Amino acid sequence: MRRLLISSSVVAILLLVTGGAQAEENLVEGIKKACHKELTTFCKGVQPGEGRVLACLYAFQDRVSGKCEYAVYDAAAQLEQAAMALKFAAAECKDDLLKYCGDVEVGNGRVKACLDKHEKALSEKCKDALKQTGIKP
Repeated sequence: MRRLLISSSVVAILLLVTGGAQAEENLVEGIKKACHKELTTFCKGVQPGEGRVLACLYAFQDRVSGKCEYAVYDAAAQLEQAAMALKFAAAECKDDLLKYCGDVEVGNGRVKACLDKHEKALSEKCKDALKQTGIKP
């Protein structure tokens, strides 16, 4: 029996995905397209949100097509890579984040907006990390 290989940390990231960023939307659309048959057959009555659709695919993992399985795996891998990049950038920018954005509520791009606002004052270490991860061009 095939298994959808998704680590618990990636599942957590998938559950937190919102439709805000274009890259995330592309991942969701890719899964919708590749898993169309599964979503309309096994998961048609499932209300999207809070990981319910992913849980449905997991419940029917023995019937999921290779194309769908790959799309979920690929999205998970891309999200895991993005999470690693964010973790690296957060570690490198820790002092700057505390100094300039410590009172900013996380979510909806507010922290990034704060970093953008204080871009000139950021440490070189932080600027380099943001550039290396693609968060800032």
